[in-house]
Amino acid sequence: MTQIGTDSDFTSRGSTDHEQTIQSIAPHFSHSHLCPSVSSVPTPSPPRFSLVIPARNEEKFLPGVLESARVAVGRYKGGRERIEVIVADNVSTDRTAEIARSFGAQVATVEKRVIGAVRNGGARLARGEYVCFADADNPLHPESFNEIDRLLAKPRLTGGGLGGWPERWTPGLAFFFAVMYVPLVWIIGINGGLVFCRRADFETIGGYDESMLFAEDVNFMMALKRLVRSRGERLAADSRARVTLSVRKFDQFGEWHIVKAMVRAGWWYAFDRRRVGEWADEFWYGDRR
Repeated sequence: MTQIGTDSDFTSRGSTDHEQTIQSIAPHFSHSHLCPSVSSVPTPSPPRFSLVIPARNEEKFLPGVLESARVAVGRYKGGRERIEVIVADNVSTDRTAEIARSFGAQVATVEKRVIGAVRNGGARLARGEYVCFADADNPLHPESFNEIDRLLAKPRLTGGGLGGWPERWTPGLAFFFAVMYVPLVWIIGINGGLVFCRRADFETIGGYDESMLFAEDVNFMMALKRLVRSRGERLAADSRARVTLSVRKFDQFGEWHIVKAMVRAGWWYAFDRRRVGEWADEFWYGDRR
């Protein structure tokens, strides 16, 4: 069972029991948004957006992402108090949780080492009308939340992804985006980066599939697309406020690793699925995820 723990500074009571489940502690949470200093002042109404950031041992990258979120929250025309930020800490062994709290974010501690479970664990604390998901190494655009509002004002648009561009370009990255990423986004009509949807839709879908070691985000967006299309609605697949995508995996595994990995994963999935699990464990769950 996914366990959620929080620091007592973020609750309205002085309990030190951090092993309770989300169902029992959620009603006691005070709203805390990103601001120059930590705030625990409750808001009079539920937030419009809940930003969930899954993280494991992200003390190096998380400060930059939370700082970018702080700026985006401060520039939101609807008021900074309408946004809450939740870091879903996957039992990190470094200062990830401490850094999150120092920025005023709520912290959900999730024990299950599957990225879908970590996203879901953070979402269980969400109180916003819309739930948003961003990765712990991809800084947000300063106009992220204003851009989401702009997109939501379009007829029948109820969710989507803001997309992203890499922090720098190399021949391998350019090939991946031109030949694989951009055509895939165009063909299937979904995108990533900063993903957003109605919290009610998230709950209807059942969140992210916790049986998937990777590509759970693509699976979720496809399920969301089917849901909204059944109501005659649509998703945003592009925006004016793309996130900055980290290229650390390219640095770690090589410039052409993603092309090779996708070919190998397809072969293994067809003929030796055990190898898919081994590859995913090394690639996605080695140090952080």
